[in-house]
Amino acid sequence: MSMPPQEVLNYVRAEPFRPFRIRMTSGRTFEIRHPEMVRVGADSLILFTWVSNNPDIYDRWETVSLSLVESLTPLEAKAS
Repeated sequence: MSMPPQEVLNYVRAEPFRPFRIRMTSGRTFEIRHPEMVRVGADSLILFTWVSNNPDIYDRWETVSLSLVESLTPLEAKAS
């Protein structure tokens, strides 16, 4: 069963935004620290990686299938 695109959008559009992790069925993970790091399609996600903390300049991108997304989980807040 495929991850519904709306479920990913709920994380991306959360107010306030909370960083989250995408876990793939292969075990690979992607940490989404800014809403600009992911674009949601009907059956896939485009995940961006930046050279710096500037989300206007991305270094690379990767397209992954929503059918291969196993779970979405909030990232733990770092202790100060």
